[in-house]
Amino acid sequence: MDKFSFLNAAHSQFIEDLYQQYLKFPDSLEPSWKAFFQGFDFALEMYGEDSGVTVPQLAVQAVTSGNIPQNIEKEFKVINLIIDYRRRGHLFTKTNPVRERRTYTPDLSIENYGLSKEDLTTVFNCAVETGMNGPATLADIIVHLEKIYCNSIGVEYMHINNVEEKRFIKEWLHKDENLPRLSADEKVEILHKLNQAVAFENYLHTKFVGQKRFSLEGGEALIPALDQLISKSSIHGVDEVILGMAHRGRLNVLTNIFQKSYKQIFSEFEGKEFEEDVFSGDVKYHLGASKKITTAAGEEVRINLVPNPSHLETVASLVQGISRAKIDNVFEGDSKKVLPIVIHGDAAIAGQGLVYEVAQMMTLEGYKTGGTVHIVVNNQVGFTTNYLDARSSIYCTDIAKVTDSPVMHVNDDDVEAVVHAIRFAADYRARFGKDVYIDLLGYRKYGHNEGDEPRFTQPNLYKIISKHPNPREIYKKKLKDEGVISDAVLAEMEKQFKELLDENFEAAKEIEINTMAVFMEDDWKNFKRGTIDQIYADYNTGYDLEKLKDLAIKISTLPADKKFINKISRLFDSRVKMVENNSLDWAMGELLAYATLLTDGNDIRISGEDVERGTFSHRHAVVKTEDNEEEYVPLKQVSDRRFDIFNSLLSEYGVLGFDYGYAMVAPNTLTIWEAQFGDFVNGAQIIIDQYLVAAEEKWKVQNGLVMLLPHGFEGQGAEHSSARLERFLELCANHNIFVANCTTPANYYHLLRRQMKFPFRKPLVVMTPKSLLRHPKVVSGVEELANGTFQPVIDDATADAKKVEKLVFCSGKLYYELLAKKEELNDEKVALVRLEQLYPLDNLRINEILEKYSNRKEFVWAQEEPENMGAWTYMLRNFRNQNIQVISPVSSGTPAPGTHKKFDKNQKGVINGVFGISAEDAKLIKPVTTVND
Repeated sequence: MDKFSFLNAAHSQFIEDLYQQYLKFPDSLEPSWKAFFQGFDFALEMYGEDSGVTVPQLAVQAVTSGNIPQNIEKEFKVINLIIDYRRRGHLFTKTNPVRERRTYTPDLSIENYGLSKEDLTTVFNCAVETGMNGPATLADIIVHLEKIYCNSIGVEYMHINNVEEKRFIKEWLHKDENLPRLSADEKVEILHKLNQAVAFENYLHTKFVGQKRFSLEGGEALIPALDQLISKSSIHGVDEVILGMAHRGRLNVLTNIFQKSYKQIFSEFEGKEFEEDVFSGDVKYHLGASKKITTAAGEEVRINLVPNPSHLETVASLVQGISRAKIDNVFEGDSKKVLPIVIHGDAAIAGQGLVYEVAQMMTLEGYKTGGTVHIVVNNQVGFTTNYLDARSSIYCTDIAKVTDSPVMHVNDDDVEAVVHAIRFAADYRARFGKDVYIDLLGYRKYGHNEGDEPRFTQPNLYKIISKHPNPREIYKKKLKDEGVISDAVLAEMEKQFKELLDENFEAAKEIEINTMAVFMEDDWKNFKRGTIDQIYADYNTGYDLEKLKDLAIKISTLPADKKFINKISRLFDSRVKMVENNSLDWAMGELLAYATLLTDGNDIRISGEDVERGTFSHRHAVVKTEDNEEEYVPLKQVSDRRFDIFNSLLSEYGVLGFDYGYAMVAPNTLTIWEAQFGDFVNGAQIIIDQYLVAAEEKWKVQNGLVMLLPHGFEGQGAEHSSARLERFLELCANHNIFVANCTTPANYYHLLRRQMKFPFRKPLVVMTPKSLLRHPKVVSGVEELANGTFQPVIDDATADAKKVEKLVFCSGKLYYELLAKKEELNDEKVALVRLEQLYPLDNLRINEILEKYSNRKEFVWAQEEPENMGAWTYMLRNFRNQNIQVISPVSSGTPAPGTHKKFDKNQKGVINGVFGISAEDAKLIKPVTTVND
């Protein structure tokens, strides 16, 4: 090893600072340093002032040439020791309350740095680098460093590249040696919150024996931590908090942070039904809450706990979306007004891929929220899995290094250290607008739930835990020893809280039916849950014809003073001609829906992979100049309402969750998530299953998110054909969502506009086209947009009902292929009816059509998806009494074949089957399936 390898960039500032001190007050330095720098003066004269040679460079030259006193060389070695305390001190902390820490080598012994015990009494100038007031002995420096970096808090921040951030953190840690300095009143308040947390869990354990509650025991410091985080952040200007967490400790947070009444919690333990039949409700440890509170700092803050499923980490993406919606729509873009908090489990933050997707949103223009405080309730175990089997990284929080975020690992038994770390998180987030991670190392007193036996899998650990005092008892003793509080005051505090719980327990017996408040009710005061009549009603989605034409021209005209590539210029010229020729394609229908909604006073947000241009190069909502890539957004020119469109990171799960969260609190914004291909939507299936289709029934949560899923079989193989329509249809019930597959630009235009005309909000899932984007028949006149309305069912306008023998229901792209065949055969016996809205079915109109074609001999559902996919089983369920038949490719484990030749055979087989062409000519067609009454 190079004998001078201890010299690095970290020494440069120290040397520079000492040199500046030498220039001003040369006699203030230790004699050897003074002599050292006198040599520098001579060297600088020799090189000349304009040579560019720096003092640190001269120091390196002096060291490498051997012209350096031993005590100065040792200064540099002590600096190396200081640097390693900053880099690696977190590995040698007292942060684990129930286990010995793992051993890491080399440790921080001074011998590893070329120092010896004889040096402990030597005074070193570099002590000032640690925040000490002046030079100090090595022994005192080490004691000082141990307090800062190796006590109840372990700090990771040296991986951060931003120099200003590192300086801020270093100075924050140096203050009071990274130890909490709390007043007696503050200590009593912390004890009060800790008492609430511990006593509440003990009470539940006594009164509801064996019931699941996913207790916080072993991590009770979370309650004073949250209390302090909200209070401290309110001083920094936060007006609203969005909190997401899983089930562990949730009941404690609901009562002791969100002030949900204890009697309501107790009533929910009794398992009473909720007030509405159609409202199924959810288990008590999944429910959300919203509350306006006054913090200990005297500030009013609205706090919100997002409802969540058991799927760990899913709620994290919603927290980001909700926070961004609040920033955009309530606080005029000021992210300092909103604080996102996500509480993780140690196994989940390390194991769930969604964590990475959400972390990558931190600085992205369309998704940033000004920094999230991540708190890990670290039980040191998953369900039954030991932490050594749960991750390869040293810490569960190592995701923080992806975003250059600081981490504090804290002993959960040291509640004052927890509060100290939380205050750091609030300060850092307020200063830099970045994520920060607090890792609360505690334990889980019982198994995964209270009926589970943890000693099956961790017998030794749970021997220790069974004898370990809870954080309240530890802190009580500390405060008593300090003379902050007496036994009498402690007894009275515990007595009063016990009486409060008893009183609420008795009151809960009087509750007959449980009720549930609407999450973020103030944001939804103008939108009541939709009635059946409202869901099926027609809505005026038209627009003044002349104004519509003007808008169409405006969004199709590029500024003359900017140069765009020729293809873009020609494309926009062609859009102007579409208006003049009264023949609008799919893209124009979509863009005009947005333009008119903006002028109606709505905001619009569109997000997803490649949405600015569109996967199939049809949208071009954002165009760029040829020379400097300046962005021009035509839709931003039509109104002062906000039109945002963002190409997302390559994520389905995280981004769909974000946009669902955004729509959760933005009912006046048309919020759209578009998949690159509909096939990829299954990467976000958890959001669909747990939120999109179920949230209103579980939690009374309305949501108007629109999902655009490119769908259609065009010979592109199994992964570029199907948005899995069947999966959405099997999830439809109780009018929970809308599912559509439109065939005309006008109907798509009215569908999007209807979404914002509803007096309620429900998700809309749209199977959007690919080849139809440029199909010559897929056009609409301007009048159809101006004067029409959404049509859930489109009858065959060319059919003579008296001549029709086969009534064919279909949807989407297949209609145009069937139409081409019908025109080729001049077949008057077949009527092609399009179901534009697959759920809910407009049975009134459908029954009128069935009656119209009463002479039919066959009633057929035709689809290009395999028989076991698509809408067939859904149609069978709804028309089982109509002798409905199916014409489709045979059942398959994959949506589409891998070769275009096989696809072509399948497609022709379906088309020929509809028109009665023999199976001999279309061998792959599945025989018609007849369903009897």
